[in-house]
Amino acid sequence: MARRHKCEEHGNHEAWAIPYGDLVTLLLAFFVVMYAVSVVDAGKYRVLSNSLVQAFGSNVPLDPVQVGDPSLASNLSPDEVKRLLVPIEDATSPTEVAFEDSLDAADAAERARILKEVSEMSNEIESSLGTLIEDGTIQMTRKAYWLEININSNLLFSSGSATLELTARPALKSLAAVLAKREARIHVEGHTDNLPIKNPVYPSNWELSSGRAATVVNLFSQNGVDPKRMVAIGYAEFQPITENDTERGRAQNRRVAIIALPGVSSSTSGSAPERVRADYETATDDVGQIR
Repeated sequence: MARRHKCEEHGNHEAWAIPYGDLVTLLLAFFVVMYAVSVVDAGKYRVLSNSLVQAFGSNVPLDPVQVGDPSLASNLSPDEVKRLLVPIEDATSPTEVAFEDSLDAADAAERARILKEVSEMSNEIESSLGTLIEDGTIQMTRKAYWLEININSNLLFSSGSATLELTARPALKSLAAVLAKREARIHVEGHTDNLPIKNPVYPSNWELSSGRAATVVNLFSQNGVDPKRMVAIGYAEFQPITENDTERGRAQNRRVAIIALPGVSSSTSGSAPERVRADYETATDDVGQIR
């Protein structure tokens, strides 16, 4: 009787396809989820953010976490802050879109008003103090949301003193006349050079710089500028605009800086003033007490 030969069993070389297919499916599902997470509905997110701001009483806008490259829909502008509280499900309704458009128009109008006021103040000061600006005694810098006027201390005070020179009063009175008729916050900053001072009245440059700022504030107050809108700040020698290693540099650093910040209007309807105020305070982050 012939023996049966056992047939050799061949391995299944296609077994790898099953786990590979599962892996590809999982990767596809993973990337779909990642894409879905990375795309933020700007309208619904803003309403949610503003609802949280209203609930917790904070003016700090929340930013969404971006995964991958943010889409155009999720590029929120810096001034996107609190809005009126509306239900999330209605955020993309025609009413909400019309409301957003009206806020954008009011926001743009308020920004234009502030920029116009800065420009008008600058032109008026140039007109009244043109000679001192031309000879470099007064330097004026126009910023996006405020006006900065630097006056050399040699015009205002004698060495080591915070008493105004008589020759300085006409220029400061002209400046006060421009500032008095506007609802602007006024920050007056006193600056010195780095040479130490020590006398019975001013034991250090801190007292001297503060005293000089206060003297200018007092003169402004006597010439029509609302005292509630002013603040006097002394920086001593710690905010120089150039090096203190030469006499010319020290003379430039001895100065009084007057910062005029037009206020945000409270008469504009809706939430636009709040949006402008957030951007305004961010832009003026380097000024005086709101630094």
